[in-house]
This record gives sequence, C-alpha cells and structure tokens, in this order.
Amino acid sequence: MNAGTQFAHSQQIGAKVARIFQKRAQIAQQHFNERVHDALDTRTGNGAAAETARTPLPAPLTTPFAAAGFTAPFTAFTGAFNAAFDPLAAWRYAIDATQRTVLFWDTLRQRGNQFVDQTAQGLKPVLHFDYETVLDGRTFERPVNYALLRIRPPEGMTIDPQKRPYVIIDPRAGHGPGIGGFKDDSQVGVALRAGSPVYFVVFFRDPEPGQTMLDVCAAEQRFVKKVRELHPQSDKPAIVGNCQGGWAAMMLATSEPDDTGPIVINGAPMSYWSGAWSEGEGDNPMRYAGGMLGGTWLASLAADLGNGKFDGAHLVQNFENLNPANSLWDKYYHVFDNADTEPPRFLDFERWWGGYYLMNRDEIEWITKNLFVGNKLWAGEVRGAGGAAFDLRDIRSPIVLFASLGDNITPPQQAFNWVADIYGSTDEIKARGQVIIGLMHQSIGHLGIFVSGKVAKKEHTQIVSVLEAIEACPPGLYGMEITEQKGADGKPEYEVTLQEHRLEDIAAQFNRFKRVDELPFKAVEQVSEFNQRAYELFAQPFVQAVSNEATAGLLRQFHPLRAQRWMFSDLNPWLAWLAPAANAVRANRMKSDADGPNPLRQAERRGAELISASLDYYRALRDAATEGLFFSIYGNLFAARSPDKLDLDGPVATPVADPRDLPFVKEALASISDGGYTEAVARAACLLARHGEPLPLTRLAIRNELADEYAEYLPELEHDEWRRIRGEQEIAVRYEPERALASLPALLADSSDRKRFVTLLDKLAADERVQGMAPTAAQREMVERIRALLPLKPSRAPRVASSSSPSVH
Repeated sequence: MNAGTQFAHSQQIGAKVARIFQKRAQIAQQHFNERVHDALDTRTGNGAAAETARTPLPAPLTTPFAAAGFTAPFTAFTGAFNAAFDPLAAWRYAIDATQRTVLFWDTLRQRGNQFVDQTAQGLKPVLHFDYETVLDGRTFERPVNYALLRIRPPEGMTIDPQKRPYVIIDPRAGHGPGIGGFKDDSQVGVALRAGSPVYFVVFFRDPEPGQTMLDVCAAEQRFVKKVRELHPQSDKPAIVGNCQGGWAAMMLATSEPDDTGPIVINGAPMSYWSGAWSEGEGDNPMRYAGGMLGGTWLASLAADLGNGKFDGAHLVQNFENLNPANSLWDKYYHVFDNADTEPPRFLDFERWWGGYYLMNRDEIEWITKNLFVGNKLWAGEVRGAGGAAFDLRDIRSPIVLFASLGDNITPPQQAFNWVADIYGSTDEIKARGQVIIGLMHQSIGHLGIFVSGKVAKKEHTQIVSVLEAIEACPPGLYGMEITEQKGADGKPEYEVTLQEHRLEDIAAQFNRFKRVDELPFKAVEQVSEFNQRAYELFAQPFVQAVSNEATAGLLRQFHPLRAQRWMFSDLNPWLAWLAPAANAVRANRMKSDADGPNPLRQAERRGAELISASLDYYRALRDAATEGLFFSIYGNLFAARSPDKLDLDGPVATPVADPRDLPFVKEALASISDGGYTEAVARAACLLARHGEPLPLTRLAIRNELADEYAEYLPELEHDEWRRIRGEQEIAVRYEPERALASLPALLADSSDRKRFVTLLDKLAADERVQGMAPTAAQREMVERIRALLPLKPSRAPRVASSSSPSVH
C-alpha cells in the first residue's frame, strides 16, 4: 500500500473515531445533566423554588460542575433547605449520621472477619443448599481441582429421579463457585422446584499441579457420564453454563454430544471480538482490554509473579474497574444509607464477591490465547486432548442462549454472533437438525443474569419449562418471548412463546455495521503474539528466577482487594473498640427521619447521587476515550496490512448468494424422492406446519403428549436424528413445495407403511387436543391433498372431516 492510500485510510479511521467519541461524549453529558436535575429537583420544596430547580441546564457543559450552569438549581436547593431547617432536625441528623457511621464501619469489619474465616477454611462454595460430593476430580488420573456435587432438596420438596437432571457449571473468573445456587430464587432453586435432580460443578481455590483446561474439560465429561449412570431412565442431562461456564458447557457438549441434553448458556462470551461500534448504544469496554494491555503477556507475567499461579483477584479487579461508581461509592453508600437493614444482604453477597481463586499458568494462558484474544473457539481452531478440534456444529442438543442488552461484560453480540459464524445460514441450522433459542433481557446487568431473584423467578423458571418440551421443537432459530400477566390470585403468571427467525435477519440486526469493528482485533492478535514471544524470550526467565512461593504469597495477601478486607477485621488491634460501640448503637438507635423527612438527610442523599453521577460520567468518558484510542491504534495497524478490507462507513447490506447454491440445500433437493416412512412423516409435518406464527409452549407440550400416546406410529429415532431429518425435509418443502408433496407417495410405496401413515393421520384428526388447536384453512386444504395422494388398497381410506384436520405440526 502506498503512502497516499495509507494516509487516506488513516483519515477515514480518524474521522470515524472522532465522530463516535463526540456522540458518546454528548450522550454521557446528557445522562449526567439528567441525573443532576433529578437529584436537585425531586426533593425540593414547592412553589418558586421548585420551578427554579426545573430550569434546564445550559447546552453541553464543559465540566461536570460548571458553576454557571448550576447556579439556579443549587439556589433552589439551598432555599428549600433553609426554609425547612431547624436546630432539632440538625441535632437528630448529627446523632443519626454518627450512629450510621459506626454501623457502616462495623459492617466492613464483619466483612473482613468473614473473609479471614473463609480463607482459613479454604473458601468453600457459597451454595445456599445442602449437598454431597459425588466425584472429586482431585482423585482422577489427571487430577483437577473440580468436583461434582449432588444438591439435596430442602425439607418438604420432592425430587423425581426419572426427570431430566440438571448439571450447573459456574464461572471460574476470579470468584468461587455457587452463585448459581446462591439463594432460594436461583437456578438451583428453580430446577429443584420443578422436581428435577440437580448437580453442581464446583472448583477449589488452588489448582492441581499441572492441570490444564483440557484436563478440566475431560473431568467435566466424566461428571456428565456419572450423572447419566445415576439416572439411566431419565432424558439426557441439561447442562447450564454461567458466563465462562457457558463456553465450558459448549466444549463439553461438543466433545460428548451423545451424553449431553439441552444446553443453556447465560451471559456466555462466545465471540469475544464482537460488540457494537456505533453512534448509539452498545458501549462494551471489556473487549478492548486485551488490545489496550498489549495482549496476553500480562496474564503470563502475573502468573509468573505468582510462582506459576494466576491470582483471580486480578480478574475481579477488572470487573470492579468497569463500574467505578458502584465499586467505589454506590454499594458502600447503600449500606451507610440503610445501615439498619442492608448489612446482611451486603455481607451475603460479599461472601462470594470477596473469595478469590487461583489458576495455573497454563490455564490462564490457554484462556487468553484461545478465547480472549485469539477468539478461536467458534472457528474450530481449539483442539482437545485427543487432537480433535472442538467443532460447535457437532452439538446435537438444543441450545438456549440468554443474554441482556444491559450487560457490558458479555454484550448480546458476543453471546449470539458465533451462531452466524459457524452456521452461516438458516438452512444449515435446519439441515443439521439444530434448535437454537435466544432469550434477551432488556436491562439486567451481567451478574443479574445469574444472581437476580427476579430473573430466576421469571426467565430461569420459564427456561426450565421450555426444556421440558424443547426436544419436540422443529429445527431452526427461535426467539423466546415471555409475557407476564396477573393471575386470578393476583400473582404473576407467564406465557412463553417461540418465534422463529431467519439467522440472516438476526445477524444484520445485531451487527448494523457488518462487524467491520471486529477487523482491528486481527491486528490485536498479531501484536499479542509478538509481545508474548518478546516477554517469554527477554523477561520471563528473570521473573521466574526471582519468584518463589513466599513472594507469590505476599503479592496475593497484599493485593488491594484482599488487603482492604483483612486489614479491616479483628486482626487489626486498633479496631477493638468498634464491635462494642456498634452494639451500643444498636441498643440506642435514633433515626433522624423517624418522625418525618429530615432536610439534612435529604441533602445527604442528593449529594450521594451527585457523586454517583459524576463517577458514571467519568466512566462514560473514560470508556469512550479507550474505545477511540483502540480503533485509532489497531484500526490503522489493520488497515496498513489489509487496506481493501477495512471500510468503516460501508453499506450495511451484504450481498447474499442464492440459497439454492448451498451444498446442503442442493443435497436436500436432489434426494427429495429418496427415503421411506420416517422421511414421509417428517415431510408431512413440514407441509402441515403453521408458518410465521408464534409457537406457544403449550403447543409444544401437547406435541410431546401426542408423541408419547402415538409412539407406535412414529419412527423410533433419537431426538437429534429426528430433528436432522425434519430439517432436511423442511428445506425440500420450502424450496420445492409441489415436488415435495407430489413425491410423498414414493416415500410410502410400501402398503404397510402407507396404512400406518394414514392411520396416524386419522387418529390425530380425531384427537380432541388436535381439534382444540384450531387448524387453519391452509392446513385443512393440505390434509385433503395428502389424503388424495395416498389411496389405500383394496378399500379407499375414509375422508377426514375438514373441521377436524390435524394441526399438531
């Protein structure tokens, strides 16, 4: 590339970066202004003061607290405060604030004691439920620090051992295991209430010497086989993976497709390069970390400083840096503001958040090289212990993907884009017999996907209900919609429907800029490989030579996240007075607003909101600047290598080849007259399918009931094989509907097969459950056409009344 072309590309990149940064800065300023207005307006007095407080702020401020812009609001605030102030209120507030201060610091002392006790006990899982160990990976031939637990149901709860068991895999991302069963309203609690056996995959703080991620995968395969042995009469176990446990579940299902049932991955980052680089929403700063830190070498350095072990506290600190308002202020002020009621909930969560686990150097390097920076899992470039690649297309079980638009750690693009990467088209999903269901939350954050009780009661409960009937779902890509309404008893009731979508449409919706923003990550990968080799050649020998278990232990103990806990515990003799003082405060508690609103208390809350808004404003500008710097560096690096591939302002639409030219479509059409009874039943199901309508969960449940009742008339196949055949027939019906119908008699040339087929049709037509689904006019017409093509000999088959035509499919 000549200098002129390179300069033109640099100008294009610079203009795009500047435009997006400006837009993000404007959005950040707008959100900050709105929060400031709300903080200063919602608790002001009546009349002129309140009207003054509602005065709009001037157009974009140059600084968060420009004095000129806030003169009117602060005047209103102080005016309302002076009008309501009295010495008694000030005295009450002073006592209340002092008491809350003592209770707040005592809560932090309790957190420190909790951390010290947990550390001394080896950091046990934070599961809310009782459990027993089924398999301990530390005893395997290739030992790993993982174990399989069986959850014991609470007293009064009955478990059916013949129901589909659940295996839940928690993320190993710095914290310990158990968040999937953290409380009653959790993934574990939901599955137990459904009557299903529940197993939990946990891990211990210290990794076994020499263990690798492939060893972990092999251990999890063994866990699933054990669950199958314990429940031989049940359906294959459902695998639930949270965050990084999601891609672990996918690797498990890829390597052992015969043992795994439906897979649910919650907030799992499968396509690490994906995100949203646009002028609107979609700020995903986590994906830029690898590039801004120079790649994987820092993880290797941290592991070498840890004497071969990577400290998970580094990962937790990265999460905390994502939201400084919450990490530095909001969660602590919430405890201070609600010092009488909030400490138990705070301490319960900190029990999990403050437990830091370790990884071997090989494990963290494998993760960073293959997933965070390399993004190789979906591409089939990651290989197992036997040398075979993990090909996600080998998964034969249905997959449920749960993501949230409010998740800035695993944005929806990272959760869903791998589907478009490995399948390419809707027809390939159908040809492989795959069922993929997407569920999108509109606002919950990353942790809320696994922790929130509301999400457990709604989304996870409905996911469990879907898994009961999901095996009967025709192959394809679906969106799961949950409609909430109040029941007769006033409690919320939910109705679940599945709406089929085209992969091409969904991919375009999530990636309005054709994923051009992912191209610079190829440059990140190359820079990372260079830096990694440079570190291993020039620095690693020295770092490893000066590191030992003593220095590694000191670094871990004095990590800021650990130090702030154990330093503020009973290990600190200067805090001996705090516990007695807190007990005295609780015995003589005086609340400033017990007799009504206290103006100083209101002022405190306003000030807290302004601090929180300022930190959020800082975060928004920081993330926008990081994003701009990332694309300025790596966009230019990629453009220098591949100038023709980087078109930041190219058209959204992408030319699509004729689907008939795809190999699996050609194969399905070429074999349209081949097959027998199985293909005939599958084709009839496709011909009678309702197109473009939502698929209620109740209809799927009825299909399962009918399949059990009329099993003698249905082909004896595994669910995945049936879905594959159904998908091939659906392709034939879609592209050549008349040929598919006309060739149906050829599939039923055998008289016994034809009689069996027509008998099934008659029985379904007479079934009240089928009649209750109100067959459409198109379905009634199709039944007549099928019957006309399949006369029985020697006697003609009885006609089916149009009002009772089957609509089971």
